[in-house]
Amino acid sequence: MALSGWLVLLVAAGIVPLVALDDPVVVLWWLGLVVVLIVVDLLLAGSPRALQLHRDLPGRVRLGETVTSTLYLTNTGSRPVRGITRDAWQPSAGASPARARVSIPAGERRTITTSLTPFRRGERRAAHVTVRSFGPLRLAARQATIALPGTIRVLPPFNSRRHLPSRLARLRELDGRTSVMIRGQGTEFDSLREYVRGDDVRSIDWRATARRIEPGGGAKLVVRTWRPERDRRVVVIIDSGRTSAARIANEPRLDTAFESSLLLAALATHAGDRVDLAVYDRRVRGRVQGATGPELLSRMVNTMAPIEPELIELDWSAVPGLVRSITSQRALVVIMTSIDAAGASRGLLSVLPQLTRKHLVVVSSVTDPSVLDATRSRDDKRQVYQAAAAERALLDSARVSAAIRQLGGEVVTGAPADLPPLLADKYLTLKQAGRL
Repeated sequence: MALSGWLVLLVAAGIVPLVALDDPVVVLWWLGLVVVLIVVDLLLAGSPRALQLHRDLPGRVRLGETVTSTLYLTNTGSRPVRGITRDAWQPSAGASPARARVSIPAGERRTITTSLTPFRRGERRAAHVTVRSFGPLRLAARQATIALPGTIRVLPPFNSRRHLPSRLARLRELDGRTSVMIRGQGTEFDSLREYVRGDDVRSIDWRATARRIEPGGGAKLVVRTWRPERDRRVVVIIDSGRTSAARIANEPRLDTAFESSLLLAALATHAGDRVDLAVYDRRVRGRVQGATGPELLSRMVNTMAPIEPELIELDWSAVPGLVRSITSQRALVVIMTSIDAAGASRGLLSVLPQLTRKHLVVVSSVTDPSVLDATRSRDDKRQVYQAAAAERALLDSARVSAAIRQLGGEVVTGAPADLPPLLADKYLTLKQAGRL
């Protein structure tokens, strides 16, 4: 049972006869009348238990987008239900409106539409619906909480897809360009064409040129063109351990890693390479293997959606074995983790020689823009100490990056908004140089 504000006003109105008659017994009679009215109001109110509920939900939504949830309420009772309903979504689902007024005559059905704008990735759930049915006097209401589970999966937003067209244009330029642009071990010979100004002289095919000597003694130089190799392996390992929970620029490191891996996967699959994904700390939280084309991104976002950071350290000793379980071929291994502190990166540095012995390894890490900003402000004593701490943090990150390069790896660092395109550019650079 629930009481309304009208009941409070009715009880307060008892002061009038009390003052007029100046008899304390009047208060008892007045309260007795209020109780009778409450009982009558509850008896005349429709039963919320007589409602049959059904919820219509989309299965998925990208983070930041808005979808609608439709709640159907069918009154199977003999009395109308007039009152308020509350669909109990998690606060992070961004449900609006949270409450709605309903008036459902007996034997009829009404719908309530709720807009959902989630602001957190993962599974957003609604457990039940609370219905409060008032009587005709609106003094009291019959209330019931009815279980009605509902789930919507909030996918990573993939905001970095805006960088994809420009990177695809660069990828198309690699096909058929001169050897100076994509020269290196691992490129595939494509065709021959005539030399034009600007071509690297090292790309001249002298035997083909000799075969084109004209009767008058003139010759047209011929150059070789190359194209990037296809069907290479790209293995993405995402650290879901303790450091991935840190929020940088109001975004968890893990979400930035997801954005970077989605853009890299979209670019690599257009290049004809195979992409495999593993999210790992001390056990595999998510894995995508064997998917190609549009299926790859679909499986990746579905796998990423429910994963949250675990407050444990990543088991670096198991990472080489994880890579071997994914592929036995030489691959581009992209490790998305944190390299801010030298002590925390000791495990990564200990396993890098095992990985770089066979694979091309790129370590991707998010940098905090506020740390760089802190180094520029030194107006007072407090800011000087902050600047010193920021400089030390940048120095530690630079030391770890230098150690990774000494062990044969590559490093890509950037702010959350910059890291995905920077990683895509690194992939294109390796592709262009024929290292992949």
